[in-house]
Amino acid sequence: MSWEQQPGYWQEPGHQQPQYPQYQQQSYTQPAYAHSYEPVPADPQPYEQPTYHQGYGQEYGYPAHAQQEPVPQPLAPAPPAAAEAEEEKPPPRPPGRDRYFDTLRAVALIRVVGYHTFGWAWAGMVFPSMGIMFALAGTLMAKSLERPARQVVRGRLRRLLPPFWFWGFFVVLAMLIHDWMPGWKIVYWIVPLGDPPGSAWAEQAWEILWYLRTYLWFVLLSPLLLKIFRPAPVAVLLLSLAPILVLHFLWEPPDDRLGSALTDLATFLFCWILGFAHRDGVLARLRPFAVAALSLAAIGFAGWYALTHQAETGSYDLDDIPLAQALWSAGYVTLLMWAKSYFGIDFAWLTRFRRTDRIVTIFNSRAVTIYLWHEIALILAVPLIDQLWNVPAFETYLPLESQWFMFGVGWILIAVFVLLCGWVEDVAGRKKPTLLPGGRPASP
Repeated sequence: MSWEQQPGYWQEPGHQQPQYPQYQQQSYTQPAYAHSYEPVPADPQPYEQPTYHQGYGQEYGYPAHAQQEPVPQPLAPAPPAAAEAEEEKPPPRPPGRDRYFDTLRAVALIRVVGYHTFGWAWAGMVFPSMGIMFALAGTLMAKSLERPARQVVRGRLRRLLPPFWFWGFFVVLAMLIHDWMPGWKIVYWIVPLGDPPGSAWAEQAWEILWYLRTYLWFVLLSPLLLKIFRPAPVAVLLLSLAPILVLHFLWEPPDDRLGSALTDLATFLFCWILGFAHRDGVLARLRPFAVAALSLAAIGFAGWYALTHQAETGSYDLDDIPLAQALWSAGYVTLLMWAKSYFGIDFAWLTRFRRTDRIVTIFNSRAVTIYLWHEIALILAVPLIDQLWNVPAFETYLPLESQWFMFGVGWILIAVFVLLCGWVEDVAGRKKPTLLPGGRPASP
């Protein structure tokens, strides 16, 4: 609104409108955000400008409206150098995004793809991706449950299931073409409360669904878990390790869908509730020495147990040793989450690196797509590389036999799947479909 349009200000008798010709053609606009994020709900109680007592100042001869609308002061034009520096600054980030957590999730997805490419047994010890992802999901779930539980659970299912159905359509169709005969358990391809069945031919594609099944159960159980957690948060957090101890030392679960579901829930229960603890500020109140001592003790015992039980599993891979996975993830993720709470780490500096920041944004906005399609991308990378051997130039100059080359080809195919299929996550989240977050709209 220009000064000439201020209601009732210059119309007061005796006042004359000042002239500022150097400012009349100048406008000030806010830079557009460079990234796209989930919309932040509007404040249910919009901010209201404070009102002043109607009689204030009238005894000094001021008109009543002069106290309600302060006189705007002209803005001095910024020097050219300062204006240019202001344009180069990264745009302010909308509230509700934590770049520390966003970066952890992006690194976790990269580690998952790397593990499935190279098969490194030590990868889970360097960075326990699944424990980190469950802890981050638990934090978001505790935040969301400030709203009615039924609404939150329904929203989580709406955002998870459509990308799963879209991906599952192609996987199930491919298995049917390759002579797969499903039974009644195919219903798990609709709602994966249990492991969806599949053929051995496509096992590499569908074996990753244990994560979606476990995540779904945690979402359904979260309203109850949060009620149990809040009266005694520290005690419940420590006791959340009891189920995995019971399953390992006292009762062996059956070797079926129920047993697999119980084992995975027990393995990552601590990490999920750790997300509650972070959200409620419990971690920030804990003593640093106690956190460090217990976390390192859990990591140390898990590492010792994994290394001394290789004969039973043939490897020290944490994915094959649930007890070691649970304790290692508990100690490792506790240190990451506690450091976030205690030191206030937010990775706000990441916004200065626009390309890196954009990549982190894409990973978080397309996390489900990347997770579901990455194994198919790695599967397709093998025959694609085989075709490259038929080109003499490629055979001579490209490292076709290298696993790292396959890793790179896999990421190229993952990028293709993100472009082709990522819009499903936008539709599931009731957002306008885009090829990439912040990019142009895509037609589904």
